[in-house]
Formats: sequence, C-alpha cells, structure tokens
Amino acid sequence: MNPSDTAEVAEIAKSAAFAHDARSEEKKQDRISTELRQTTSPEIEVVRETTEKGGFSSSAAYEDDAALQKDFPTPDELRTLRRVSGKIPWTAYTVAFVELCERFSYYGTTAVFVNFIQRPLPAGSSAGATHGRDNLVPGALGMGQQASTGLTLFNSFWSYIMPLMGAYMADQYWGRFRTIMFSIGVALLGHTILVISAIPPVIQNPHGAIACFSIGLVIMGVGTGGFKSNISPLIAEQYRESRPYIKTLPSGERVIVDHAATVARIYLYFYMMINIGSILGQVSMVYAERYVGFWLSYLLPTIMFTFCPTVLFLCRNKYYLVKPTGSVYLQAFRLWKLAMAGRWSLNPAKMFTKNPTPFWDSVKPSALGASRPQWMTFDDEWVDEVARGLKACKVFLWYPLYCTVNSPRSLFAGYANKSGLAYNQMLNNLTSQAATMRLGGVPNDIINNLNPLSLIIFIPIMDQLVYPFLRRVGIQFTPLKRITAGFIAAGLSMIAATVTQYYIYQKGECGKEANYCLDEYNSHSPISVWVQALVYILGGISEIFASVTSLEYAFTKAPRNMRSLVQAVALFMNAFSSAIGQALVGLSNDPLLVWNYAVVAILAFVGAAGFWLTNYKLDRQEDELNHLPQSHYEGRPEGHADEEQR
Repeated sequence: MNPSDTAEVAEIAKSAAFAHDARSEEKKQDRISTELRQTTSPEIEVVRETTEKGGFSSSAAYEDDAALQKDFPTPDELRTLRRVSGKIPWTAYTVAFVELCERFSYYGTTAVFVNFIQRPLPAGSSAGATHGRDNLVPGALGMGQQASTGLTLFNSFWSYIMPLMGAYMADQYWGRFRTIMFSIGVALLGHTILVISAIPPVIQNPHGAIACFSIGLVIMGVGTGGFKSNISPLIAEQYRESRPYIKTLPSGERVIVDHAATVARIYLYFYMMINIGSILGQVSMVYAERYVGFWLSYLLPTIMFTFCPTVLFLCRNKYYLVKPTGSVYLQAFRLWKLAMAGRWSLNPAKMFTKNPTPFWDSVKPSALGASRPQWMTFDDEWVDEVARGLKACKVFLWYPLYCTVNSPRSLFAGYANKSGLAYNQMLNNLTSQAATMRLGGVPNDIINNLNPLSLIIFIPIMDQLVYPFLRRVGIQFTPLKRITAGFIAAGLSMIAATVTQYYIYQKGECGKEANYCLDEYNSHSPISVWVQALVYILGGISEIFASVTSLEYAFTKAPRNMRSLVQAVALFMNAFSSAIGQALVGLSNDPLLVWNYAVVAILAFVGAAGFWLTNYKLDRQEDELNHLPQSHYEGRPEGHADEEQR
C-alpha cells in the first residue's frame, strides 16, 4: 500500500476514526457500569438515606446527579427562551405556615402594648377590658405615653440587633434549624412572662407588672431575632435546584425553569402568609383586650406560637438543612482586608487613587498561587460568592429611605415592631388623618389593616398574572427593576396621602387645624375615610416589589454559608430608617402635615433615582451573578463541623 495514494490515506483515516469511536464507546460503557455499581453500594445508600432525612449531603453531588437527567440552556437560549418558576416543595409550605403562626403571635402581642403600658385600668375592670363600652379605652398600668414610647422603641431597637446574633449562631455553630428551635423556646418563655404580667393580681401592682413585662420583652426579643434571620433562608433552601434547565411544555414550547423565578415565587407566598398572620393577630387581639382583658391578648398568641415547634419537629426529617460552616465570617473579613491592601491610605493625596488591578481577582487562591496565606483554605468560587454578597449589601444601603415611607415590614418581612420610629411616623399620622375624616362607623385604627389585606389580594395576582405576562412578552422584570418600581409606588402612595391631607385642610371647618376641630368640636372633614384605601393599596404594591424582592435578593446573592448574615444586614437597615423618621417628627402636627407627606414622597423618588443610578450596571449582571459556579468551601474541617440533624 502506497501511503501517497489519496484513496488509501482516506481509508486509513476512516479506520482509525472507527477504532477511536469504538474505544470511546467502551470507556463510556465502563464508566456507566461503574456508576451503576456504585449506586447500589451500601455507602451510597447511607448517604441517600441521610439526604432524605434532612442530613448534610453535598449539594454538589445532588446537582451532579440531577445534571445527568436535565438539559441545560445555552447562552442564546438564556436570552431567548421564556422563563418559568419550578415546583415549590411541600416542605416550603410547612415553613410558611410556621411563619404565619409566629407573625400572628408577634403582632397579636405587640398590637396591645401601647394601651397596656400607657392607659390606666378602666373603672370597674380588673383585667383592662372595657367590655365594649365605647367611651372607654382598654388599659392596665397607666404609666403614660413616655413610658409606652420608651419601651416600644426599645423593643424596636432590640429587634434590629438580635437578628445579627441569630445569624451568627446559625451560620457559625448551630445551623438554621437548631437556631430556630432554640429561638422559639426562648420566645415562648418571653411570651409566658408577658402573660403573667397581665393577669389581674399582677396588674394591681403596676411597678411589679412593668418589671415583669420588661423582662418578658427582652427575652421575647432574643427569640424573635434568632427566628427572623433564619426562617426566610430556610424556606428558600427547600428548593434544591440551583441551575436553570430546559423543560418542554405539553404545548411543545421549550421554556427555562429558572431558579431565581422559583425563589421569587416562594417569597411571594411566604410574604402573603406573613400578612395573613399579621392581620389576624392584630384584629383579633384588639377585640380580646377590649372584651376580656390583656391576659387573653397575650395568652392566645402564645398558644398559637406553640404550633411553630410542633410543625417543625414533625417535619424535621423532611427538611433540607444546610450545615454550619464555622469561621466563614472571619475568612470573609480576612479576604476583604487582603483585597483592600494598597487601595486606600490615610494620605489624602493617595486615598482616592484608582487601582487598575481587579479588586477580587487579585486575591483569588489561583492568582496568589504558592504565596497565598495559610488561612486561605477556600476556592476561587467562594471569593466570587463573597463579592456577590457584598454587592447585595450595597443594594440594601438605599433601603432606609424606602422604610421611612413604608412600614418596617418592608425589610423585616413582617418582623418589625409596628411601634418603630419610622413606622410610627407614617402609621400614626395616617391613623390620625383617618380620625379627622368621615368614618361612617368604621374605627380609625382598623383602616390601616388595608395594607396587609391589599398584600394578600395582590400577591396571587402578581404571581399568576402580572409576572407571567411580563415573561411571556419578553420583559425581564429583574429584582433591581422591581425594587426601583417599589420605591416609585411608595412615592405615589405618599403623594396620595399628601393630596388627601390637602383637601382635609381645604374642606374642614377649622382649615389647617383639623385635629383641633376633632378634639374640641368632634367635627370631621366631609371626605370619606375610604379615600385612604389608595394610600394603603399603593403601599402594599410597593412592598411586593421592594420588600419581597429584598428577601429574594439576600438569599440568591449571599454565599451559601452566609445567607443568615446577609439577611440580618438587610434587617439592620431599619435602624437607619428610624433616624430619618425621628428627623421628620417635627412635621407630624397641624398645620404641617401636608409637608410631612410631601417630604416623605420626595425621599421615595430620590431613593428610586439614586437606587437605579447606582445599581443599573449591576442589573445587567443579574444572570451572570445567579449562575456563578457554586463553591465547595465548607469552612472549618469536615470533622469539626457541627451538624443540625443526623
């Protein structure tokens, strides 16, 4: 055979190709056979059993197994195919029910704090009830407005701080499930002490009752803080898919089942359950204090709270639980400190000198090579996740302006005390505004429940109609766009309040002294109180866009082993909103109420503009950030990691 012959050369190449294909097929069959044998090994069965019972199987192993059966989208398909949410696991609904019970107990309890502390016992009552007499207000201790304001503000401040501690314990030592169970136990102790402070024999001694109440408040706050920073990451972690994949619908349409869209849907219904618990707790306990007494207003929420540990315990073997990973906070701080080296100086001439070196790329283990520090035991992917988490924290820096407009429910996902400064600034003013309007037999302090009611109504509408429609027509309503829309909706809500207040002044008999007219002459403006519905509905829509999305953003952008911390940072932003709310207190009286609402509306629109201008570039990276390779860094050595369940 002459190799120079073209036909013969072609035959040789063809034979070599067939031989290569045969060898490749044999290797592939051997690999598949080996994998099949491994799946039947006792060790693998043990790992599977642990996973089914909520143990700490590697999420990477789960994804590798799932990847064998899924078709993942190409970059072109990510841009062109419609995205849909995946199936929500049933375990997520049980966590949402736990949240409903906890919010019922919290809001049911705190709804009566002010009357319990501030107002004296009504004549002829031993438990603080008025038994429906309209001319009396329920009360117990008679400590006055200063004491009630001080204690409720302390409770609000305590609620800002304790989530940080709860996040630290969960991420570092106990894990989310164990931290939640411990926190529930502490909160139940606090609730029990509150019940004791409200029983008739204790109320007879106001100084003893207030001491007992204060101790219960502190203990309950510790439990609430540990619960709130961990329950929202726990519910989203029940959805195990972390990568988008392609699914063919019965109609033949190929769509992308998107992890981010599924997490967003989970948090929509999580937030709806929060507001169902909130409205039920607030309304029912107000009537309990009025017709029976404060002890019942504290006892019923305590009983409702006992459903939380019961449901969690019964489902404990079904939850997917992420183990605590030790000293990741210290590692993240060391990483940031190393990245900052050479980028700032106390010398004013050098402080703002731009460093052309990429901030995070230069401190990745692969870039440092053999010169990397001994403490750098993580991989490049974890550096990317930390960078992404810090970008999320930067996003939350604008939220104090939003929370000044809306309730702290905005960031607290219903966790905040309704007596917080920023919330008092809006809630109290709108409640007072309602009192000066034509009520038609409706109590003025009931109208504000239109806010949670609007959320309960509009969340399914957004999930079933609005968001799917936007995806179908190709509009990517990304988290940062939604948050911006939330700022705008909040501003529109305050414009509605401004216009309403303007016409109250215009049409009232006393002009800009509407509250004086009410107090002295019991004279109301001829405007119906239901005009306020627009204010609360727009506020509710803004919460769907901004508040629910903050939960989603904190979860999807945080490193897997720092999710509780990033959630707690989001909650902590309310402390700054309180300072802004305090600055506006001087505008909270006649004749300045129009300016009060107008200034807050301006702050909302300034926040919308500032938020988008500082984050629009980050918005373009949404898919890139969501699809980062997942780190396998587990923090402390595997043998030393504390486990939540086995």
